Amino acid sequence: MDDTAALKKTPLHALHLSLGARMVPFAGYAMPVQYPAGVMKEHLHTRTEAGLFDVSHMGQVIVKAKSGSYEDAALALESLVPVDILGLPEGRQRYGFFTDDTGGILDDLMIAHLDDHLFVVVNAACKEADLAHLQAHIGDQCDITLLNRALIALQGPRAVEVLAELWADVAAMKFMDVRHCRLHDVSCLVSRSGYSGEDGFEISVPVDKAEDVTMRLLEHPDVQAIGLGARDSLRLEAGLCLYGNDIDTTTSPVEAALEWAMQKARRAGGARAGGFPGSGRILSELENGAVRRRVGLKPEGKAPVRGHARLYADAEGQTEIGEVTSGGFGPSVDGPVAMGYVPVSHAAAGTLIYAEVRGKYLPVTVSALPFITPTYKR
Repeated sequence: MDDTAALKKTPLHALHLSLGARMVPFAGYAMPVQYPAGVMKEHLHTRTEAGLFDVSHMGQVIVKAKSGSYEDAALALESLVPVDILGLPEGRQRYGFFTDDTGGILDDLMIAHLDDHLFVVVNAACKEADLAHLQAHIGDQCDITLLNRALIALQGPRAVEVLAELWADVAAMKFMDVRHCRLHDVSCLVSRSGYSGEDGFEISVPVDKAEDVTMRLLEHPDVQAIGLGARDSLRLEAGLCLYGNDIDTTTSPVEAALEWAMQKARRAGGARAGGFPGSGRILSELENGAVRRRVGLKPEGKAPVRGHARLYADAEGQTEIGEVTSGGFGPSVDGPVAMGYVPVSHAAAGTLIYAEVRGKYLPVTVSALPFITPTYKR
């Protein structure tokens, strides 16, 4: 019986099957977890050449003020995120998150300024809730439109050379630039960003042209199709959060070590301080710190420590202090890596703590994030 039969399919579904992908359910979609090469080789290929990912399951949303003014759209969205949107230059994007009244994270997202509107990319599992959230809170001021487009990510040190064969101007883009262009004579929206820790691009493509553009990229000898398995290990090595694992409504942005994503204008004393859900808690934690912190974790030996493993201050498992939120083997690091939350008293790099794995308490060292050196083009 096909477990994926009732799932939604991306525009590249048939292509995945033709490439021999193993499909699994993910966020309501049938998605490729790996191809015949396997997760390890796919991961390492992305780090050394270029990997192509189907991320069409994610939500692509246009937020446009009914007045037609970018300023109005930016200020409306700022009422839902602790991010400076008004000061975002045209053709640039930044990372952000929806917060709730308790200061928890409803979803993390990418926000781009395009002409008179905003282009927002949200997580697949949250997109219906995010749309409802936007409609309920700023729908009277803005038109909220979910686009029906494919989204592919080309990641790795060879990504720019590969994409430049279709559009030479891509080489001049910097990290977080966003541009309209034509690829293989198809109108696309390209951002120099991604979620692997490598230089790369995310490409929004019309549904009916998605397979053509993807096949054109896959024809390049440096490009391989990459599944969710390697996507997860790549982002974990890069110290990047996965919504639902490392961040959710029980975690604040400060606990999650995401202060860098909250600009001065939205902080205490800034030009537009506060005004977003949970601002009381979040501004207080920015000023005074949180009681716990997301940290990197490096287990001793070769055995991975998986998500939900409990963390202890002692080798006997007497004092529980936290939990692993993501964990696995890091092919580029050649060893197990993990992330989790611990009290600030145990958050300093080099602190020795213990993870419970099958009834044993294994030594784990708190580590600075990321585990690899990112190669974004600044």
